[in-house]
Amino acid sequence: MAYPSLPQSLLDAIDRLPNPQAQLFKKDGTWQGTSSAEMLRRIAGLAHALAGMGLKSGDRVGLLAANRPEWHVVDFAANGLGAVLVPIYFNEAVERAVYIVNDAGARIVFAIGEDQVQRLRECLPLLKSVERVVVGAVSPEIAGKFLRYEQLIESAGQAEIAEYRRRAAQIRNEQPATIIYTSGTSGEPKGALLTHANFTSNALDTMVAVDFKPDDIALSFLPLSHVYERMVDYVYFFAGTTVAYLDRIDQLAQALVEVRPTLAATVPRVFEKIYGNILDTGRKTRGWKRRVFDWALRVAREAVPWRAYGKLASPGLRLEWWLADRLVYSRIRDGLGGRFRRISCGAAPLATDLLEFFWSIGVEVYPGYGLTETSPVISANSPGQFKPGTAGKPIPNVEVRIADDGEILVRGPCVMIGYYNKPEDTREAFTADGWFRTGDLGYLDADGYLVITDRKKDLIKTAAGKFIAPQPIEVHLRMSPYILNAMLVGDRHKFVVALVAPNFENVKAKARELGVQLSSLAEMANHPWVHELIAGEIERLTTHLAQYEKIKRFALLDHDFTPTGGQLTYTLKLKRRVVEQRYAGLIAQLYADVEEPHPAALE
Repeated sequence: MAYPSLPQSLLDAIDRLPNPQAQLFKKDGTWQGTSSAEMLRRIAGLAHALAGMGLKSGDRVGLLAANRPEWHVVDFAANGLGAVLVPIYFNEAVERAVYIVNDAGARIVFAIGEDQVQRLRECLPLLKSVERVVVGAVSPEIAGKFLRYEQLIESAGQAEIAEYRRRAAQIRNEQPATIIYTSGTSGEPKGALLTHANFTSNALDTMVAVDFKPDDIALSFLPLSHVYERMVDYVYFFAGTTVAYLDRIDQLAQALVEVRPTLAATVPRVFEKIYGNILDTGRKTRGWKRRVFDWALRVAREAVPWRAYGKLASPGLRLEWWLADRLVYSRIRDGLGGRFRRISCGAAPLATDLLEFFWSIGVEVYPGYGLTETSPVISANSPGQFKPGTAGKPIPNVEVRIADDGEILVRGPCVMIGYYNKPEDTREAFTADGWFRTGDLGYLDADGYLVITDRKKDLIKTAAGKFIAPQPIEVHLRMSPYILNAMLVGDRHKFVVALVAPNFENVKAKARELGVQLSSLAEMANHPWVHELIAGEIERLTTHLAQYEKIKRFALLDHDFTPTGGQLTYTLKLKRRVVEQRYAGLIAQLYADVEEPHPAALE
């Protein structure tokens, strides 16, 4: 199948499905809309200006910005000239941003927003290839002598739009569209080189499972520098759907209520936090309200076979659910905006019991699976093809094969060209017959649904030779209201230990109830009562594990893992190598009095 280029796909959508509010963004306290016609005018104006600067097909353009309308204007303007966009995470560390820009050899770099302009200023003396800097959404004083985005787009008109259409028609779908640097859970980040067809194939092949409505609003809040949100936003634009941008994740709860979106893409950690907040809110109630909340949770659990699996439900259960919905579930949904029809979830496995909970209260979540290198969607659940505990069926035109060692192999039009300037890494990423090695372990069940078990490199092999998949255990631990995050360690050791970041607010609230005094986070991490509380939660949440999988010891941290701290990726996945290196001393203490075998004996 011949897929169109990205700019041609956008032009076709704007011509076919003009939208008076294609882009929404909160500015000066109010949500303001931009029509698809105005979006195209800005894209065409910027493309004209970039062409005037000498930007050519194949040149790289860096972009440092949070989620906001300018992001896609820069993206479509650059790829409409055949240039290659190099997105940079808006909270990226300076040294990593410098590495990305220099490795890609970007000629022009955009920075949108005051924080991003300041970050770029810090990087600028170290950027070797950059010839021009364009800044936007800042005052003239902050912009200084840099080119201003607003000036580059202000005078564009029909001539520039016609010019953009002519240029876009010349873009071939096999041309590179972007270099996306992997988050680097281990080792040096690599730039995945993705083509126009990689993206448009993934967007168009996933769109077939979505029933778009004229009044749909999609909330864009995962980083656009990451492939997942970027591709999903392409889907929205190609379907003529309004995209509401959220540039600060800490404002998500407020944006949900204000925008009342119907569509969104998210990651498991967001659902884990929402679930934790639901439990925390319910536990703070007293008297009859607490009894109603506890009863509603019980009804939700009993309703799982009906609500999540389509089994028959008794009239009594249906009546109880209807009442619980009016009293509790509807209020939870109202806190999410009250209009969600579909939430896609990817980037990491979502706990089945968490998925079941949201389905049982009327929030439809559809887990999927993919990678940066596959643009990204490989498989997805969808209405009519939904199976909890799986990552769904492979999307159209994508093939999945399981290697002898359990690794998931993929082939299809969404698979990258290779890693930019890394021919050896590219060769290693593919089998001799052309299948991409995902690095993940899993299997296809009897019904053709893909089940992910863990990351191949993340598997823990104990001193006794037992293999342990850490992710499912860590997911269960995060279900505790008193645990924010946890990472298992145990490779080549006699037993498994864990680094645990407590949910400080909930632990503190519980301590107040019992009269326990905790004055600081450091004291909390070292207090015997807190250690006992977390030990009880670990025991409660791991009773189903085999003995060799159980956590024998753990250490409490006085902070959570964060992307800015370097321990998490942009989609909130653990960077295990970084964590193990940073906390090597603490891990050593957990094994200090244990006689370990020599590493050579484990080879």
